[in-house]
Amino acid sequence: MSTPDLMSKIISLAKRRGFVFQGSEIYGGIGGIYDLGPLGVELATNIKTAWWKNIVRERDNIIGLDTSILMNRKVWETSGHTKSFADPLAECKNCHSRFREDILPKSKNCPICGKNIWTQSRMFNLMFKTHTGPVEDEASETFLRPETAQGIFINFKNIVDTMRMKLPFGIAQIGKGFRNEITIGN
Repeated sequence: MSTPDLMSKIISLAKRRGFVFQGSEIYGGIGGIYDLGPLGVELATNIKTAWWKNIVRERDNIIGLDTSILMNRKVWETSGHTKSFADPLAECKNCHSRFREDILPKSKNCPICGKNIWTQSRMFNLMFKTHTGPVEDEASETFLRPETAQGIFINFKNIVDTMRMKLPFGIAQIGKGFRNEITIGN
């Protein structure tokens, strides 16, 4: 059985049992986006609780943090995310499928239609852009965090100052990261 067939069967079973549902399913869904069903949210909560207990509560040198999914745009500029957190994108001119250029086969034939007619490569930012406040202008532009670690980095001094931890210590966080993908998958 191929991997896509196996994944389809697993997703079908998980849906029938109430673990996951296709996100926005009644409106056609979005590839790679899933909602946790009643049993899925219970399972996820149990896993998070067990992980938090094992990693944070049972250790003296690890503390917890929960940071915002939105941060000042300067965070992403300083970390280099706005300039380098991108992949090369190529689009097939025949079927309009999009792929990361660096993972296309050596023949450069489109995996969907088999043609070899591509747009010029362009960089595709992997962060979801949004705006804070009522006006959508450059000053209000920011991004949903593509990883949970960034909030840990920018709060490190706050943790040192308030918790009086001695190095080495760790900071744990459970949260969502948002990646904008060229090819949405499972």
